[in-house]
Amino acid sequence: MVAFVRRRPALDIAFVVPRSGPAGIFGPSCEACGILAVEEINAAGGLLGREVRLRVVDGGRAPGEVAAEVGALVDAGLVQAVTGWHISAVRQEIAPLVSGRVPYVYTPLYEGGERTPGVFLAGETPDRQVRPALDWMVRERGIRSWCVVGDDYVWPRVSAAAARRYARTMPDVTIVDEMYVPLGTENFAPVLRRIERSGARGVLMFLVGSDAIRFNRAFARAGLDAHLTRLSPLMEENMLLGSGADATRDLYASAGYFEALPTASGLDFSGRYADRFGARAPALNSLGESCYEGLVLLGRLVGGAGELSTGSLEHVGRSLVYDSPRGVVRLSDNHLLQSVHLAVADGLGFDVVARLVDAPA
Repeated sequence: MVAFVRRRPALDIAFVVPRSGPAGIFGPSCEACGILAVEEINAAGGLLGREVRLRVVDGGRAPGEVAAEVGALVDAGLVQAVTGWHISAVRQEIAPLVSGRVPYVYTPLYEGGERTPGVFLAGETPDRQVRPALDWMVRERGIRSWCVVGDDYVWPRVSAAAARRYARTMPDVTIVDEMYVPLGTENFAPVLRRIERSGARGVLMFLVGSDAIRFNRAFARAGLDAHLTRLSPLMEENMLLGSGADATRDLYASAGYFEALPTASGLDFSGRYADRFGARAPALNSLGESCYEGLVLLGRLVGGAGELSTGSLEHVGRSLVYDSPRGVVRLSDNHLLQSVHLAVADGLGFDVVARLVDAPA
């Protein structure tokens, strides 16, 4: 057992992950990956000689409610950092509350553009996740016309706007229709009718968790999977399990990490996860892994700075490169740049079919 510096208080981190709402399906894998990261950090001596502890905050609630709890924890000095997987609407509430006070590592894929001081972004962005996937679909599948279906909040809308910009630079690629639904939507019949009438050959999905699961099931029941391809930057193994094997035909996902990623670092990570949590562990996926990634990134920054000051962490981040389950990653402008892969659903799992972009050298 590691002996931490005597009488030094623990370093407590607000770990904001969904335990409720449409994204609640991700919660167990996020928490398991967070536990694994903290155990490994503590086994190596903790951070600044202090034991690291997670204080879980349910990030699946209304954004203002989540931010109020995080803000209260920071105000009271009960947490010294913030991280976790939660939707962008929550991030937009948390970031101004904690900026310059405690480091905030936001782990999910997101729409891009976050520049709040002291906020570090560990996830993929549309320029490296959506655009190259659309290029691949044109080149390999001949798909040039798309419908967008998304939840009605900032990540889907801003990401779809990026997809429209990308399409304008690609020969004959068009976004023929866009539809947005409230988080928690259960009836997708009107959306499916519009998709069928649109004449599109593909559906670009920006749906979260259980919303995507219900959409996939309805899509397959309507028989649309027989002639339409689906592509999503947010589709992982738990969502495949929830959708069912009959609802995942011709479904593609782009991400920096898949459990099936055949790299040494990825296989090593999945092995450690299986050893720690066993056969009944939550399905390992890109969203849970992002929580591990966020804590490792925080550890690298704090270890390099020797303190928690966000300015010092940003200075360290200017030259930070390391090997992670996603392969070699590099921090640039507070964003973690990484290789991004394309995978196709094979029943309840993924087969990785292409590397879309490489991590910058």
